[in-house]
Amino acid sequence: MSDALQHECGIALVRLLKPLEFYKEKYGTAFYGVQKMYLLMEKQHNRGQDGAGFASIKLDMEPGERYISRVRSNHAQPIQDVFAQINDRINEEMAAHPEYADDVALQKENIPYIGELFLGHVRYGTFGKNSIESVHPFLRQNNWMHRNLILAGNFNMTNVKELFQSLVELGQHPKEMADTVTVMEKIGHFLDGAVTDLYQECKNDGLTKREASAIIAEKLDVAKILTRASKNLDGGYAMAGLLGHGDSFVFRDPAGIRPAYFYQDDEIVVVASERPVIQTVFNVPFEKVQEIEPGKALIIKKNGTVSMQEILPATVKKACSFERIYFSRGSDAEIYQERKMLGKLILPAVLESIDEDTDNTVFSYIPNTAETSFYGLVEAAQDFLNQRKNNYILENRNTLTKDSLQELLSVKIRTEKVAIKDAKLRTFITEDSSRDDLVAHVYDVTYGVIKPTDNLVIIDDSIVRGTTLKMSIIKMMDRLNPKRIVIVSSAPQIRYPDCYGIDMAKLEGLVAFKAALELLKERNLYHIVDEVYVKCKAQENFKDHDVVNYVTAIYEPFQPQEVSDKIAEMLSSPEINAEVKIIFQTVEDLHIACPKNLGDWYFTGDYPTAGGNRVVNRAFMNFYEGKDVRAY
Repeated sequence: MSDALQHECGIALVRLLKPLEFYKEKYGTAFYGVQKMYLLMEKQHNRGQDGAGFASIKLDMEPGERYISRVRSNHAQPIQDVFAQINDRINEEMAAHPEYADDVALQKENIPYIGELFLGHVRYGTFGKNSIESVHPFLRQNNWMHRNLILAGNFNMTNVKELFQSLVELGQHPKEMADTVTVMEKIGHFLDGAVTDLYQECKNDGLTKREASAIIAEKLDVAKILTRASKNLDGGYAMAGLLGHGDSFVFRDPAGIRPAYFYQDDEIVVVASERPVIQTVFNVPFEKVQEIEPGKALIIKKNGTVSMQEILPATVKKACSFERIYFSRGSDAEIYQERKMLGKLILPAVLESIDEDTDNTVFSYIPNTAETSFYGLVEAAQDFLNQRKNNYILENRNTLTKDSLQELLSVKIRTEKVAIKDAKLRTFITEDSSRDDLVAHVYDVTYGVIKPTDNLVIIDDSIVRGTTLKMSIIKMMDRLNPKRIVIVSSAPQIRYPDCYGIDMAKLEGLVAFKAALELLKERNLYHIVDEVYVKCKAQENFKDHDVVNYVTAIYEPFQPQEVSDKIAEMLSSPEINAEVKIIFQTVEDLHIACPKNLGDWYFTGDYPTAGGNRVVNRAFMNFYEGKDVRAY
């Protein structure tokens, strides 16, 4: 994705099911879980670079012994910083106490971060906050072991204000209106109630407080707590939690918007945001890694029992398609094939744009994440060329000579690496003109591979704001002197804001929206903008489930290609000599390529939760009223 786009988070959870001595004997270290957590988090580095956090819990510790450890970082390399801190602390303790070396019991008793239960998190800050207080995991502390709650997640809630108010009505005084803190306090409220009720039962049965502790840990119904706490949640989420005594859970939203996968054997339970991460770190096959089902929670009790329990009824599955297009690692077997298919399916539109002249066309890609869809596009182009060769041979089989046949067969699809991303330039200068000049130098080009008679086809993952295309890529490509530049997006036009974790909160930042507005002006249809605003404003105080997305009316007068052509016009400039065309994937072909991830609200306006319609209407009103604020 040539435009900078941030994604919310990645999570990792590990529960060791054997005593620590088992891992010391089999793997040579009682810090096996810590090592695996480092790998799980580093393999999800692509999901977050603003901050990272790690928490661990030791099971069955005596009162007075520390059993929870947490470390967080918002440094430039947060994952490395977190584990450098962990490593330094462990090494200090081991150096000071040589007697710990072969005694796992002493290690567990005295060294932090060793334990049986771990939670890790990497994040991008959707709201622009990058203070250490914004870094997960969050910790809700209590002297009662069962009431300690550690929470981390990959999520955005559309109704944080309402959730915050519900806490106030419960008598709480939350310290801030952040979705993570709000959700944690809501779970914590019902956790407190469940622990209190169980303690009362134990007291009525004549048990002492200390005797009651084990009974509470055994009987605590995590699924019931989550069900009560999640009653009014609206958003996309995969949230993971640890309870102080050793229960843990990972809970996924009912539409399956945000991803979560798990693997279990007799030694370990592991959860991560991406399947190939688990496959790689634990060397397990594709089919052994399962998806946590929408609306359900994977619950791991302190005694090691694992269950998948329904928390909320699943709705129509609308898993985020951007996970397949861009965010998740392409090493996943399914994602790799899906991205190739995205490239293959867009070939007919590409051929039309170059008048089927593959002989005078060079294919390339930008950025590196578009490489897989590029392979699919080129394979499909080669199939087209081969079919053309076959037809020619059949039509001219009586006159072909050895030389002419050899010449025909030697024709290939031309591919080149024409754009190379330079080291990331920091935009430390605030003036727009200076910043634009920096953006223009993000990429270097490969000279000498394009002829003035050539079309240059560049495939990108998606086009969001178009800033880098306009300020850098198209200008750089034009220096190669092609006849025509065709920018191909493997994703459809992004027309609506996202409110479930991707940093696309404002309508006016989307190039497709700006293109539609220009078309409305040109065709004397701008009154539609006023009409949409009136309809949105009329719904301002409606309940979420009564709100309709009226913003779709902005695009209704136009065919998708009309919007694409206007985008091409807007992203070009008078100094560009080449003809510029822009092609977008169709929504229909996106669904063919990615049949398991049908979440397409940013393309279609079909939001999977009621809160999404409120957000898109609020985003439109913000645009219309000139308010530079987020819609949720």
